[in-house]
Amino acid sequence: MQNDHERSMAYAELALNQIRALRQGAMPRNYEIWYVYATGYNAELNKAINEALAQNGRLSDADLEQLHDSYLSHGRTHERIDRIGARVVNEIDDMMSLLSDALGTTATFGDNLQGASQNLSIATDHEQIKAIIERLVGSTREMQQANHALEERLSSSRQEITNLQASLEAISAESLTDPLTGLGNRKHFDRVVTEAVRSATVSRLPLSLLMMDIDHFKSFNDNYGHLTGDQVLRLVGMTLKQSIKTKNVPARYGGEEFAVVLPDTPLRQALMVADDIRRVVMSKELKKKSTGEILGRVTLSAGVSTLKPDDDADALIERADACLYSAKRNGRNRVICETDPEFRSVAPAKVA
Repeated sequence: MQNDHERSMAYAELALNQIRALRQGAMPRNYEIWYVYATGYNAELNKAINEALAQNGRLSDADLEQLHDSYLSHGRTHERIDRIGARVVNEIDDMMSLLSDALGTTATFGDNLQGASQNLSIATDHEQIKAIIERLVGSTREMQQANHALEERLSSSRQEITNLQASLEAISAESLTDPLTGLGNRKHFDRVVTEAVRSATVSRLPLSLLMMDIDHFKSFNDNYGHLTGDQVLRLVGMTLKQSIKTKNVPARYGGEEFAVVLPDTPLRQALMVADDIRRVVMSKELKKKSTGEILGRVTLSAGVSTLKPDDDADALIERADACLYSAKRNGRNRVICETDPEFRSVAPAKVA
């Protein structure tokens, strides 16, 4: 969409400006670092960069390489999954080996039982019978010990595989979470809204979508720095977490823009949700952590769309986004939906 294009171009310009200002090589690695820094998606990366610049005033090639390896290496998640998968395979191999040994022990015990039965049938005196029974008791004890060891090892393997499964689930959740706000990220949002549209189409229940954008966010970054900008983003993220009901799904859509998927929610109710969020955010005073300086209040502009019979996810998003920028054009700090007279279906250039 046009707004996504403009947003990405703005981030690209910020990234190139940083490269020029710090006299770094305009290589893909450096561009990626500064582009992600400009988006604010990776809070840990931003923190590491800010601390390094505050301490040294520059970033060396070694610093940049370390930053990229630590925070932006796309292979890390796959490597973690591969390592866990290898451990699961090893656990299964060990369990199969134990089971094979247990089967061998069981077969031996069966042979001993059969032999004891045959020997008892031909035994002629007390001493022979006593010796046969003692051997049988010894075989039984060995079988019990082998079974106990097998049970303990199987229990340990089950626990290890359960722990590994939990690790895989944590990695999966991490890949769908925005690290700065703790909300779902764009990837998570795309999955959720697509499934919500499919479900609403089948059930014929209403579905609404909120798109929300922080007013004058660029000025927070320009006037107070990226750390304060991050604080603003976390404030909105926390408000969404606290304000949204379980069935509704908030996400960080990108940059300073947020989205909320509202299943089984008609337009009027969705407007109330959006306005409640707007008022709660506006009621909170922003304070600079380092100095205690009062920076003012944060406001949001919001757009609301409702699923129509022939809609797909893109159409629903596009209309909510257009409503959002109608709210921006008409004074900000307000909510606009498709039925409002101020709404325009085609959104012009982005308004901050």
